[in-house]
Amino acid sequence: MSGGLTVEIQREPLRLRIVRADGSVAAACADEGGLAWDDERVHWRMAAPAGVRYYGFGQKQGFLDKRGKKMSLWATDEPLHILEHDELYQAIPFFMTLEQGTGRSAGVFLDCTGRVDYDVAKSDAAVMAMSGAGPVLDAYVFAGPHPKHVIGRYTELTGRMELPPLWALGYQQCRYSYYPEARVREIAREMRERGIPCDVIYLDIDYMDGYRVFTWDKERFPDPKKLVSDLAEDGFRTVVIIDPGVKLDAQYEVFKQGIAGGHFICRPDGEPFVGTVWPGNTVFPDFLRAETRAWWGELHRELLEDVGVAGIWNDMNEPSCFARNTLPDDVLQGEDGAKVPHAAVHNVYGLTMTMATMEGWRRINPDKRPFLLTRSGYAGVQRYAAVWMGDNHSWWEHLLMSIPMCLGMGLSGVPFVGVDIGGFSHDAEAEMFARWMQVGAFMPFCRNHSAKFTADQEPWVFGPAVEEISREYLRLRYALLPYLYNLFREASVTGLPIMRPLLLEYPDDENVVNLSDQFLLGRDLLVCPVYQPDATHRMVYLPPGTWVDFWTGQRLAGGRHIVAEAPLERMPLYVRDGAVLPMEPPVNHVGERDGKHLTLHVYAGEDGRFELYEDAGEGYGYRRGEWSLTAVDVRRTANGVVVAVADPVSGAEAAPVGAAAAAAVGGAAAEAVSGAAAGEAGFRPPPGPGSFSHLRAPQTGRQTGVRLLP
Repeated sequence: MSGGLTVEIQREPLRLRIVRADGSVAAACADEGGLAWDDERVHWRMAAPAGVRYYGFGQKQGFLDKRGKKMSLWATDEPLHILEHDELYQAIPFFMTLEQGTGRSAGVFLDCTGRVDYDVAKSDAAVMAMSGAGPVLDAYVFAGPHPKHVIGRYTELTGRMELPPLWALGYQQCRYSYYPEARVREIAREMRERGIPCDVIYLDIDYMDGYRVFTWDKERFPDPKKLVSDLAEDGFRTVVIIDPGVKLDAQYEVFKQGIAGGHFICRPDGEPFVGTVWPGNTVFPDFLRAETRAWWGELHRELLEDVGVAGIWNDMNEPSCFARNTLPDDVLQGEDGAKVPHAAVHNVYGLTMTMATMEGWRRINPDKRPFLLTRSGYAGVQRYAAVWMGDNHSWWEHLLMSIPMCLGMGLSGVPFVGVDIGGFSHDAEAEMFARWMQVGAFMPFCRNHSAKFTADQEPWVFGPAVEEISREYLRLRYALLPYLYNLFREASVTGLPIMRPLLLEYPDDENVVNLSDQFLLGRDLLVCPVYQPDATHRMVYLPPGTWVDFWTGQRLAGGRHIVAEAPLERMPLYVRDGAVLPMEPPVNHVGERDGKHLTLHVYAGEDGRFELYEDAGEGYGYRRGEWSLTAVDVRRTANGVVVAVADPVSGAEAAPVGAAAAAAVGGAAAEAVSGAAAGEAGFRPPPGPGSFSHLRAPQTGRQTGVRLLP
């Protein structure tokens, strides 16, 4: 802790109080209880003043504000996703507070890898009680005072996401399972013939030989390398699933290597623990061991190097075990001579598996950006993988639930997050799928996934109207890729979420502190999903300022509720006045982007500024300075609106990557001038909504359009 904080410690009874430089209290023990230990657990009873809200806690259900709730963090394969079943896949013992009236925020990270329990002012309205496995209390307090400061400092400690490959921001199509090979090719062909943008096709566990990880079923997939190559030629990346469970089979090479290397979790008697998962009798790697992580990572070499798969999907890594839902508490993990009961480290199993996968990727593909996806995780999982919220259902309730669940993950430091669009289990209904596709197109991770024994869930199976809605919203996502990629870059630098609750941008606004059914994409796009059947309108809260209806261009005063029209083909969507949205022509996959056409949609009712970050979208050249940053300034003057597009600043020491241009328009033809010299000339569009001009960057040849919106 720094920045003028004071820590006051009372010895008998043990209490602590953390005070900011301005005298406000960031965290303090309750009057009764404070800090205490028993034989197995540590307990911290914090004061919970009236009006303080609590957010985060990883993957949790219900409204954003968890005050008045009891919760446990214990990574669990729990497909029901109902409020009565609290424990889910992601266990992140971090929360942040928000004070009513002041907007001040603080955060607490309890670094406990076993079970953590919270009583958030439920049993005692004045106490936030938490407990975790002892005997050491390893806690971090982040004093804020702004919510963004809290997330920034927390992710400075636990790590931030890497920039993913650009294709990972595209639409991803999955099913449990697409097989045989002919079915995979059929899905790819339908996507392209129907003009539905898509970058990724997944292979679930049925590509394997008897569910043995790192194998192929040669009858279903006789030539996986050719399949993956053919898909790549048509713009599809292939992502394959890898579970942690290894089939107990004396003839299976992975099992034999694991036994020889001592890589499996053992019972107290020293014998490998045997559970039951998809392959039948199964053993589990001990990813706490550095040698095991190295061995596991190397097992990916054939998939990544020979077959050419583009990403790895880690599933069932809570870890899931059919007989008892997870491993026994007393099985042992860790380095030789330092083993601990599984119960003490249960919540990091998914994290350590993903670490092992990442370590292997970096050895095998050192010049290629990784794409990893994990179902389970702990604090810091954002360094290694995207996450999704597990096996939801094709229910309207789960469509709604997905919004605060993803927002809570973002507030827990995990920005690359999404859900199974349309729901994993049960049969999706056409209207619900359309509404889910609309909101899914604005989530950081955008994947449609469904289970065996459910109806097909590709966009075209629901009829022409739903197919067209899906196509339209995915095309909009692809058009917004420059904006979305900038948000990913911001997340990689600052730790801030991509998909944001309104409280993050408007912490002083009491109307948004528990608003859980709409969100901001970055700070400029307000997304208002429809989550009820037969709805043609929905209530929307517009934060302070002026907002522009994305579809109609109507300017609306904020700080109030409105009733928005929402016919099936339209999800209410608003843009903050003063925003600059960079957009490009939509494509069927990111490989079709030519980088030569960009339109800056300028919402010029207010002054604004936007910095457009660009790099190759693949590889690590950006770490060597191979990137550019172009500043766009929007100012209102007595003579109209000035839009000044500056020369791009290159990350390298060489010359700028290409001089951008600005244009002066005042009823006559546009005149291109250098951005540096534009000054007050800038871009003055003719009066009237939707006015438009083109700029051409002389070195890159890229045509940049500037569209002034009302």
